[in-house]
Amino acid sequence: MTGSSARVLVAGLGDSGLLTATHLAGHRGVEVVGISTKPGLVSGQELGMRLARPDDWSRDYRVGFDRFRRLTGIRTVHAELTGLDLEDRRVTLRDVDGRVGQEPYDLLVISTGVTNGFWRRAELQTDADVETELAAAHRRLAEASNVVIVGGGAAAVSSALQIALRWPATRVALCFPGERALPAHHRRTWAHVRRRLTDAGVDLRPGHRALLPDGRPPEQLTGGPVSWSTGQPDTEADAVLWAVGRVRPNTAWLPPELLDADGFVRVDATLQVPGHPDVFAVGDVAATDPLRSSARNRADKLLAANILARLGGGQLREFRAPRRRWGSVLGVEPDGLRVFGPSGRVFRFPRRTVDTVLQPWIVRRGIYGGIRGE
Repeated sequence: MTGSSARVLVAGLGDSGLLTATHLAGHRGVEVVGISTKPGLVSGQELGMRLARPDDWSRDYRVGFDRFRRLTGIRTVHAELTGLDLEDRRVTLRDVDGRVGQEPYDLLVISTGVTNGFWRRAELQTDADVETELAAAHRRLAEASNVVIVGGGAAAVSSALQIALRWPATRVALCFPGERALPAHHRRTWAHVRRRLTDAGVDLRPGHRALLPDGRPPEQLTGGPVSWSTGQPDTEADAVLWAVGRVRPNTAWLPPELLDADGFVRVDATLQVPGHPDVFAVGDVAATDPLRSSARNRADKLLAANILARLGGGQLREFRAPRRRWGSVLGVEPDGLRVFGPSGRVFRFPRRTVDTVLQPWIVRRGIYGGIRGE
């Protein structure tokens, strides 16, 4: 495709969509429009930190779109997507006042993510809604003397550690169905994480598979008891965090022909939707591989390059998914941040380095391109 100016519509401005938009911003002949159900970035990362230290989490993971320097010149629309017309190349949407509108595109990026509990939600929210939600979850946990976390993925594990560190007097139990948590990570990762959890006083309970109310996990913190299909007695708790990983793709607005059997967007190796070369997908909504790893492996940069190649008639590159999950699992701890490689090897950034180098220079300036007000 060649031409004087092309409109790239980024549907969803979570972590992956936002970064894709920043890479496209400022390129000659490209107009970028972003649509988001939130008034700014409300990241799905670091659930444990969000629950235990919401003010610290908000500083790094909740940022208004107007503060991102690389989004200068990009129009953002605060609305929910309700439909897609592939033939006419336009999406329909509804804003916070209930008004219905349309946005045309030349190229479309689908990055609407997934719904996973109360911390990753598809519905339209204002700043006040987000603030109320953050405060309510933190208060519920602060008032609890006994917390049960159901699940064995990174969200569950990080929440267990961060809650135990924030409230040492609180009894915290991590219940997961297998013999170990973090089944998608290398065994070395779990061995290290297990020691960190045990040292923090977390009660590890393998072999516990929960009976889900109504067959699906609640999308909010609840109270006990928790019942188990694996035969253990019911477990009482003041607060129960359901982090069982049964995510639902935010794709109700899309034609079924674009989706796989589980509702995720089908893509090929170049992140294009088969049969629709001007429609791309990235992040947790994209069915790149079983781990949907384009959300965590900087595929945003590759996608932006492929979009520019598509517009200019160049060669598109392929996304190669890693076989195992890697990266931060536990979030920032008092002594720093541990990052686990695909082989399970761990590297620790000291806390001072996190606060003075990693976040301000590598993340906010290097990855995001600078944030106003800092």
